[in-house]
Amino acid sequence: MNSNQHILDELYQVILSRKGASPDSSYTASLLHKGLDKILKKVGEEATEVVIAGKGGTEHELIYESADLCYHLLILLAARGVPADAVWSELARRFGTSGIAEKASRKE
Repeated sequence: MNSNQHILDELYQVILSRKGASPDSSYTASLLHKGLDKILKKVGEEATEVVIAGKGGTEHELIYESADLCYHLLILLAARGVPADAVWSELARRFGTSGIAEKASRKE
């Protein structure tokens, strides 16, 4: 097993631990303190940077921006009280199902 496989779970736990921390103590605590609108703005900015890096950036830029997006997405989940495991479970539910079939099942 890759030693990095659980880094998202570990990062999510650190983010949760910063929810009640002073905004002066860390960027994560500061962003959580600023509220949902600021977090959503950051997720949007990071998603845009991934698109730009994916279109014309280097591999390193795409990796870097993707990591930023994952991090900010985890902050959003924590802010909304959504366990990261819920996202992993949804991905597991979809695994092995064609994207076309999965999308069609949402209409029912």
